[in-house]
Amino acid sequence: MVCRIDERTVSIALCDPVRCVQAGCSAITCKGAGVPSNQQLFERSAAVIPGGVNSSIRAFRAVGGTPFLVARGSGAYLYDVEGRQMIDLVQSYGAIILGHAHPAVTAAITAAAVDGTSYGAPTPREMKLAEAISDRVPSCERVRLMNSGTEATSTAVRLARGATGRKRIVTFHGNFHGATDALLVAGGSGVATLGLPGTAGVPEETVANTWVVPYNVVPHLDNDVAAVIVEPVAANMGVVAPVPGFLEGLRAECDRVGALLIFDEVITGFRIGLGGAQAKYDIRPDITCFGKVIGGGLPIGAVGGSADVMNHLSPLGPVFHAGTLAGNPLATAAGLAALNELVPDVYIELSARARRLSALLRDACASNGIVAQFPVVGTLIGMHFGPGLQNNAPQNFVDAKTTDEALYAKVFHAMLSAGVAMAPGAYEALFVGLSHDDAVINRIGEIAHEALQWNSH
Repeated sequence: MVCRIDERTVSIALCDPVRCVQAGCSAITCKGAGVPSNQQLFERSAAVIPGGVNSSIRAFRAVGGTPFLVARGSGAYLYDVEGRQMIDLVQSYGAIILGHAHPAVTAAITAAAVDGTSYGAPTPREMKLAEAISDRVPSCERVRLMNSGTEATSTAVRLARGATGRKRIVTFHGNFHGATDALLVAGGSGVATLGLPGTAGVPEETVANTWVVPYNVVPHLDNDVAAVIVEPVAANMGVVAPVPGFLEGLRAECDRVGALLIFDEVITGFRIGLGGAQAKYDIRPDITCFGKVIGGGLPIGAVGGSADVMNHLSPLGPVFHAGTLAGNPLATAAGLAALNELVPDVYIELSARARRLSALLRDACASNGIVAQFPVVGTLIGMHFGPGLQNNAPQNFVDAKTTDEALYAKVFHAMLSAGVAMAPGAYEALFVGLSHDDAVINRIGEIAHEALQWNSH
């Protein structure tokens, strides 16, 4: 057969099916010609990668089954190594807002790569991306780029402690701030308790200065608190909105005791609006953490804040931060390209699409006897299954945990089998982007009505 990658005539045995799928020669062409299945390639991955995945959520442990392996993405769609097309509602957990392989982003990456992929030295693009963030988010007078959302939150905590000279950090049940030891905590039994390690490998003393408190309740702080870190919209427990007065109360309480307020906008930043959640709710944090969208799909993170606070970072101040790949030329090129496409009208359209999809999924579930809610906050869509909330949107982690995880697993696989990919976990968000046009949104609704009929029979 003729290889579509380099137009060589090759035997089936020499064909690389993953590269062929990436090049557009899908399994529709090669079916039955020795193309490895998702199962086979996942088993091969598991032989060299712990659990077969490089991020725990990608494993299907919460929903059962074997993960599919992605060969390529285009717009609203993913294509696995078997050539199957799926509408993607994960969108790299919110990092992809323009659609997979958006021409402006891929062109920017290609142009940047020609000049080199890493220098370990300052570049104009990192300056321009920092300016773009600062221009759009007034609280970020200074911006430091780094490599991930986790690095951003860990740096923010270190910065807050260094700037205040205090140790204690306050966080909230159900908020997720990346794989930072001091923030990988589980709450104790009290209303406001010292955290307990949330994972093996984190000593108790590492989280001894972390308090975990209920989301949507303003805690009473003392003068030992360096900072309160919060997801202004809790996007890691099925999307829980802040109740009126919560964020305002956090700002006031931090001001009262001289603590810093950290907004973790790794998901909400440039996803729910140009100014993020802080613009939506008109709250000015002292420090903001970014990731996802600002890299255009490439690894990146950032910390922004007032000049007074940010100047505590080295080399100006005593709080150390460094990274060989920080401000990477490919990531900054992709991020600039993405942000340049995100004008205010984009968010009006995305919010409308999110509301439309929420309504379609709600109706599909209702018509098939499935109790479910799909709350919308800006462009984010949450998911909550089962009767536990009795038609009331969750307000905290205890509420969110009433979701029926087994029911979600059934919904997940029914939708996936019918061609819609959602996150393999019951507490994630659904993400729509510019590539999810009316036709795609309507198709998801049709698929949901058909795929979920198992429950009404």
